[in-house]
Amino acid sequence: MKVLVLNCGSSSIKYQLFDMVNTSVMAKGLVQRVGMAGSTIDFRKGDDGKKKVYESDILDHKIGIQKIFDLLTSGEDPVLKSLEELGAVGHRIVHGGDKFSSSVLISDEVKNAIRDCIVFAPLHNPPNLKGVEAVEEILPTIKQVAVFDTAFHQTMPAEAYLYALPYMFYEKHRIRRYGFHGTSHRYVASRAAQLLGKPLNTLKLITVHLGNGGSVCAIDKGKSIDTSMGHTPLEGLVMGTRCGDLDPALILHIMKEYELTISEMDNLLNKHSGVLGISQISSDLRDLEEDWPNKSERANLALDVYSHRIKKYIGSYIAALNGCDAIIWTAGVGENSPIVRSIVHREMDWLGVKLDIDKNEVTWRGAEGEITTPDSKVKVLVIPTNEELVIAQDTMECIKN
Repeated sequence: MKVLVLNCGSSSIKYQLFDMVNTSVMAKGLVQRVGMAGSTIDFRKGDDGKKKVYESDILDHKIGIQKIFDLLTSGEDPVLKSLEELGAVGHRIVHGGDKFSSSVLISDEVKNAIRDCIVFAPLHNPPNLKGVEAVEEILPTIKQVAVFDTAFHQTMPAEAYLYALPYMFYEKHRIRRYGFHGTSHRYVASRAAQLLGKPLNTLKLITVHLGNGGSVCAIDKGKSIDTSMGHTPLEGLVMGTRCGDLDPALILHIMKEYELTISEMDNLLNKHSGVLGISQISSDLRDLEEDWPNKSERANLALDVYSHRIKKYIGSYIAALNGCDAIIWTAGVGENSPIVRSIVHREMDWLGVKLDIDKNEVTWRGAEGEITTPDSKVKVLVIPTNEELVIAQDTMECIKN
């Protein structure tokens, strides 16, 4: 079966086409600037083929997805004879609330549930849903599957997901911690078990997903028992532009002091804070790491605050898990920042983490491996995430069932 995976953002569409016989990537690419001037679509045959970029007027998601179908079937280098070869479409859906603990075949009921969760993810669920509806219009009979970022964390116990607010807010409005990056945490945990040569249901793992956003997850016997992101992706770690954990009284104080509106405060917390807010240089860790540790004092401070928060979460999750077999680093920063990994794991001797300095200095760029010494009690692994593959596999499983 051929499965197309779509990840629709507000102005972009990421796509990958898989041949599920051997889970190989047949094609992949990105539509950018949907509904804006200068929109483009790029196409790459296979996982490592040469990227071709095409300029095109892409007014909405339906046109963007139609362009993807055209490239797959009749472009310069088509990979399908016709769309009849396509067996199913899997969609990344950011928020499923507490209604979905696994991936599901999309129906009218599921679409309505995704709409109900727009209040939780107003920037993500609407374009996710647009992708579903666009495929419906173009290929009305094809099966589609929703794979939720939040689903993996539905195994968290109440003591981990409840906020200490009046209980009626949870009962009436489902205000609770949901967590995100679930597909990534699930994938790297499973892959870690394979690399360690042990069953997943015997392991205590801590997964660290670091991109421009970031989260840590405590995984016991393959199940998420706690994660750093909360009701929204703002909670938890210091991120590129997000503040992460914050004294809630500060929000009221700053709004009063500077007479900020709710929208302005939301913008401050989500787009002007994090490492950008501290450094005043960039939200990109690569810019802060240039010439480290001889860069500006503010850049070093931002790196230290960023890394310290990660270390605190790892420590708290070791306590929650009552031990740890391995710590796994993934995503853009996790895979490619030896500096952050070294700062976080500095002075972790009490835990039995012994970093191999030479192995850690590698910028892995898609490779995977262990970066601790043979006698390290707790293993530290770098594993590239593959959320698209998980979505394709879940789509295949839902179709079979």
